[in-house]
Amino acid sequence: MSVPLYRLGRLAYGRPWYFIGGWLTVLAMVLGVLATSPVRLSNDVRIDGTPAQKVIDDLARSLPEASGGQGMLVFESTDGARIDDRRAQAALLAAVDAVYRHDHVIDARKALAAEAAKGAKSPLVRAQQAVAGAAGGPASGSRAPVPLTVRGRAVPGVAVSADGRTALLQFQFDEQTYELPSGTIDSTVAAAERQAARGGLRVLPSASMMEIPEIIGAGEIVGVGVAAVVLLITLGSIAAAGLPLVIALIGVVVGVGGAFTLSSVFEIHSLAAVLALMLGLAVGIDYALFIIGRERRLILEHGLDPHEATGRAIGTAGSAVFFAGSTVIIALAGLLVVGITLLSTMAIVAAATIAVAVLLVLTLLPALLGLVKGRICPPRVRRRAQRRSSAEAADADRRTRTARWGARLVRHRWPALAAAFLVPSVLAVPAADMRMGLPSGASYNTGTAQRQSYELVSDAFGPGYNGPLMIAVNSSVEGRPLSPGTLATIASALRDTDGATSVSLAGMNGSGTTAVLTLVPRSGPNDEATKALVTAVRDKSARIGESTGTVLGITGFTALAIDVSDRLADVLPLYVATVLGLSLIVLLLVFRSLLVPVTATLGFLLTIGATFGLTTAVFQWGRLQSLIGLDATAPVVSLLPIIVTGVLYGLAMDYQMFLVTSMREAHLHGATPSDATVTGFARAGTVVVAAATIMVSVFAGFVLNAQPMIKQAGFALAAGILIDAFVIRMTFIPATMALAGERAWWIPGPLDRLLPDLDVEGDKLAQKIPYPEPSARAAHPTAQEVDMAG
Repeated sequence: MSVPLYRLGRLAYGRPWYFIGGWLTVLAMVLGVLATSPVRLSNDVRIDGTPAQKVIDDLARSLPEASGGQGMLVFESTDGARIDDRRAQAALLAAVDAVYRHDHVIDARKALAAEAAKGAKSPLVRAQQAVAGAAGGPASGSRAPVPLTVRGRAVPGVAVSADGRTALLQFQFDEQTYELPSGTIDSTVAAAERQAARGGLRVLPSASMMEIPEIIGAGEIVGVGVAAVVLLITLGSIAAAGLPLVIALIGVVVGVGGAFTLSSVFEIHSLAAVLALMLGLAVGIDYALFIIGRERRLILEHGLDPHEATGRAIGTAGSAVFFAGSTVIIALAGLLVVGITLLSTMAIVAAATIAVAVLLVLTLLPALLGLVKGRICPPRVRRRAQRRSSAEAADADRRTRTARWGARLVRHRWPALAAAFLVPSVLAVPAADMRMGLPSGASYNTGTAQRQSYELVSDAFGPGYNGPLMIAVNSSVEGRPLSPGTLATIASALRDTDGATSVSLAGMNGSGTTAVLTLVPRSGPNDEATKALVTAVRDKSARIGESTGTVLGITGFTALAIDVSDRLADVLPLYVATVLGLSLIVLLLVFRSLLVPVTATLGFLLTIGATFGLTTAVFQWGRLQSLIGLDATAPVVSLLPIIVTGVLYGLAMDYQMFLVTSMREAHLHGATPSDATVTGFARAGTVVVAAATIMVSVFAGFVLNAQPMIKQAGFALAAGILIDAFVIRMTFIPATMALAGERAWWIPGPLDRLLPDLDVEGDKLAQKIPYPEPSARAAHPTAQEVDMAG
């Protein structure tokens, strides 16, 4: 592997404009398509095959007007006037009219007026009366709203709180909210606000009326800025520091932008775009940093010219980058085995972006180095290196912080191993209490419209109105209409369920064979009591259906959240087993060792436990939230465990690859196991620290995003990288390698002969094209020497 990559690196360096021109062409094509095709992103958490999603799909066929996205606006009197005050009521009616006349909003007034004109002959009117009579009104102690009536007629979709100072408008879009043209939701809210302001009313949209969140904001820009500073400190020159940023930015534009060009063909979730952006920025910078760091060492230590140093850096470090990228791609591709379209799309987009980053590092980076040439190492650094003898260079290496840290780990291997095991184990304790769910309005910070709307609805009507359940009722006999008596019986049974507040008829199709009932819980969408209500309704739905000749289905926010969480919890073990199995094979091939893949995997399990523990403590328990600008508690997003598991495993193996390949390289060149551990740690440790700092900075930038799902993902990945890099890879792994000694590199003879030699460390390259090596003493300082130098 090293020899072909060496030749590729020299070719790109020698003929840079061929490679630069090729990538610029690809970049122009992507930008050209994006300029002419609208980008369509989704916020919908859809998992096919779940009971709640099946109900929605069935309603799309039998009652299409009930299957579109739901809108909810809350109107609050700001001057203390009641909603039925003439001025306030006029403004409210004008706002309602503006909403119903807006594009993509279903105007329920005409159909309801036609049904009302039929009077007692209308099946819908009779069904509504029967359900209202059977439900018996709201439960005692509830704050259920009452319909807004004008001249004796109810205003469709509008209800008023008991104190008369808050009104609630519920309506339907003709498509799911993520399918609406950009700006539709914002313009709908703005139209209502203009009219409501005339009557002193404030308008607050619910969390469901949310446009796609910004992909790049201030936090992400700050993260890239921190990365630039770290690169400048690590590499010591603007030219060297700028190249990783260029590679990363081109990578995300080509990778994420390429996915956007296909958004009209298949659905792309906004979280998939954010995930690909985070990973593309992080690994693009990290991989380029690893290559440039190796090139600079070859120039300074071996006196190679930049052309030869670039070729050898691509041949050696480039091999590690190739397999490091492969582990990330394998970890992401493992999401395909779970059979969930949403996760499959995320995996494909993110994996494609990683693949683009690897290709850029192996082709475009050496071409750019061909333009920069000797400026990659500042003259003062080269002159200082030329003046030093090999012994002096080795002595300088022994004085580095990473070398001294590595030597201490080797000498105090048992305490280091115990500490590296206990710290993540303790941090993992809160994970035992982890609850999974989907974000609601309560998940947003105070001051956001989503949080204010949620709290206003809870205070005025009750928390259950923020997440009502939808009960789809279908006749079990095809073509037979549902009678008012049947619906009344069902409504009464549902109303008697513990935790239910009220039941009402939300709609019915023209043939009367399908009806939708709205069941309002007493508790909020993410409360355990609401989940218990969903379970109870599902348990009794079969009995109700059998006695009434109907088929009942339950959907709504809470039902969807339960189904999504259960489905993801079921597939998580399969996913983890698949990823660990495939990655163990890759690590076995790369390191030709049994112990290294096992310890790498054990370290990852410690990382993932600590990551989930910290995420639970901060977001679910509310611990230390002020440090990240958060003041809302929420369950862990259902998608997070499986996504974070895949991403962290891939990135953890990056650091494993960088560190242990350096250790193995030193061992192959004659160093003892302990000395190889120190030497490899000294050479790769600085790069790993810089790479981890950059990744944490990039991921932490997304913590400032207002969208709870993105905020949690950014935090979990930043925390996971921090733990894995500094506790596991920089402490646990070196201590384990030192403790194992020669056994760390043991592999059974038959297996050793069976496995191909991938030559990740570049040993074959060094044999085929040798170059002057420093003395053995300078190349492999012992752990004792490093301690003495420190």
